[in-house]
Amino acid sequence: MKERIVLLIIVTSLAVLLYIYQYHFNTVYGLAFLVLCMIVYTAYMTLADKHRKRKLQKNPQVINKDYKPFVTIMIPAHNEASVIGDTAKNILNIDYPNYEIILIDDRSEDNTADVIKELEKENSKIKAFIRNKDAFPGKSAVLNDAMQFAKGEAILIFDADARVDTDFLTNLVPALEPEDVGAVQARKVVSNREYNLLTRCQDNEMTLDTHFQIGRDAVKGAVELRGNGELIKRKALEDIGGWNNYTITDDLDMSTRMHIKGWDVRFCPDVVVREEGVIYLRPLYRQRRRWFEGSVRRYLEYLKDALHSKKMSLRAKLDMTAYISEIIMPIWLITEIILRIFKVTTGKIAKDDIGLFSSVVVGLVVAVCFFLATRYSLRKYNGMTFIQSFKQAVETSIYLFVIWFPVAFYISLKILFKPKDMDWGKTMHGLVKEEENNITKDNNKNTMVNNEVYYNVSRD
Repeated sequence: MKERIVLLIIVTSLAVLLYIYQYHFNTVYGLAFLVLCMIVYTAYMTLADKHRKRKLQKNPQVINKDYKPFVTIMIPAHNEASVIGDTAKNILNIDYPNYEIILIDDRSEDNTADVIKELEKENSKIKAFIRNKDAFPGKSAVLNDAMQFAKGEAILIFDADARVDTDFLTNLVPALEPEDVGAVQARKVVSNREYNLLTRCQDNEMTLDTHFQIGRDAVKGAVELRGNGELIKRKALEDIGGWNNYTITDDLDMSTRMHIKGWDVRFCPDVVVREEGVIYLRPLYRQRRRWFEGSVRRYLEYLKDALHSKKMSLRAKLDMTAYISEIIMPIWLITEIILRIFKVTTGKIAKDDIGLFSSVVVGLVVAVCFFLATRYSLRKYNGMTFIQSFKQAVETSIYLFVIWFPVAFYISLKILFKPKDMDWGKTMHGLVKEEENNITKDNNKNTMVNNEVYYNVSRD
């Protein structure tokens, strides 16, 4: 109810402002001001990143090699029998002296629990935790339960399909040492990038996210955790009261609560965690709906706390405010369309006078900015040529519009008119492996049939 009221206030305020804006102000000037704000903030982040790099070149960061906190690695798994074994074996290859692994079966309906128990028998570093079938659902509840017997001074979270290099923890841990740092996020990339157009666009999307995260980190803004490859200081985790059981995006919710409590969240682009991209459109929409709904709800729930927090830095507040625009744009367009229809039906403007849709213009400007940022990111972080980055920036920009705008529209209406639910929208892992197995089975069947036909023909 709280989120609905806050969103309703935002929508109403936006409608009133747009109504006054369209009658008493020159729309072009307003658009120019908004575009200027976007350019200034983007330039600010870019310059801050360049300044930080120059500073580090002159005075390289001194790494304390003695800082080796004991790390508990948690890997929740719900119906992940096809991937959890390979993931555990990959994580066991991490070259770090002090860690344990807790594999958590979250009420699975397949044989995930049996796989986890077998892995526990094979390696002393692994602990199996099998949750009861009637346990509270959701990733946050899973992690809170596992924390009751976790030994780590720091907690590292992986998804069930994660893949990392052996030096992952060695390179990530130093960023957690400063007293004010509560968590560190590694860069995410898609392991099956070249599987199809969707997976390629998802990887490009993550590269764009890397660009923005680096910028937010450079200005000491509200850097966000991403769920997979996040390292959290136990002291910070206890300070915010653990994970929120009533959120569908545990990482985003925790990021915001950490900032409100004054903890800094850092981003490490040189430390990579690979995960499987979604290969089908429908489950991709389902995943993105959960992400967007969780993101919007945490803003609506914690906006007042963030504004009144004395521990949260001003830069983090301004950065968080800038990113709330992700929910404003679709609402702006919907509101403006309704106002235009109202004016036409009441005769206040002629039916053939389309006028200037400020939201459409701003949307086009935003699209161009995203295209340029994507092309820049692909060249800088993925090492693409000018032509490659241009082509993939075009397809990724189209992908972002096709995926995110309908999702934003739907979730805005859902929060306003439907009761809150805990629709987790689980991301299915192992789809590529399953499809490859099916192809292998089909090939084997075809081979058997061909052999049988050949045998029969030869005999005849």
